[in-house]
Amino acid sequence: MNNIKELIDLVALEKLDELTFKGQNYQAPWNRVFGGQVLSQSLSAATQTVEPDRVAHSMHAYFLLAGDISVPIIFEVEKIRDGGSFSTRRVVAKQNGTPIFFTSISYQIVQEGFDHQIPMPKVEGPEGLPSDEDILKKYKLFVPDHIFQLVKTRPFEFRMVEKLNIFDRQTKLPYRHFWFKAREAVDGGPQVHQQLLAYVSDYNLLTTATLPHTKGPLPTDLFMASLDHAMWFHRDFKIDDWLLYAIDSPSASNTRGFTRGNIFNQDGVLIASVVQEGLIRPMKKK
Repeated sequence: MNNIKELIDLVALEKLDELTFKGQNYQAPWNRVFGGQVLSQSLSAATQTVEPDRVAHSMHAYFLLAGDISVPIIFEVEKIRDGGSFSTRRVVAKQNGTPIFFTSISYQIVQEGFDHQIPMPKVEGPEGLPSDEDILKKYKLFVPDHIFQLVKTRPFEFRMVEKLNIFDRQTKLPYRHFWFKAREAVDGGPQVHQQLLAYVSDYNLLTTATLPHTKGPLPTDLFMASLDHAMWFHRDFKIDDWLLYAIDSPSASNTRGFTRGNIFNQDGVLIASVVQEGLIRPMKKK
């Protein structure tokens, strides 16, 4: 994927009928459908079936099967309810007629009400931090070329707050902070920005739960897979402005890691929250 337009086109979907949509796949080098992709595409499908004055405020999803990147995904939308202020949709994503993912999404018209939030963590801003691409260039002799190309062609730029040293073999506390934004300007209304945020919300979540258990910056010899993902959209934002993702993992047990994240803009406004649980299982040595 070379630019943000390709991602927007991937998320837009082909409409087959009023409640059925078809999506293509990002050809991920790990040969499975990226979880953020199916999250964003499901949100796109559901959003096309509600009135334009209603904006998603929450989604709750389950990953059922690993998606095959060689097979298009069919998204079937069910209209659960349309009320005076809220609309609810259920989306099932299928490949070859078999469900691989489903989600419930709630929409609301914009209304005035109480307003409060937790403060943004006091961390370094994005301006003085190296990008993930800069860090990989520093260690280029030690990083496989396909990893470098993957990072180079992502439609988002990431800047980690915690310093990364690939030679550091110490375990870490389960906390992570990074800034991100789209590499190019993004047109479109809040629905488009929400769909792109859903896509990027799947980055670096589950690996945060591995930090106390693995030595080095990247988990090795582990099988990881997302099990569920929930997301709440609190306030308006722009995906092409810098956003801070503050992630922690309160618990890991019974081969599952639990993670949660809050997303803030540079003014410290909390714009979204995310939780995810995933499978983290040591791979059996042959």
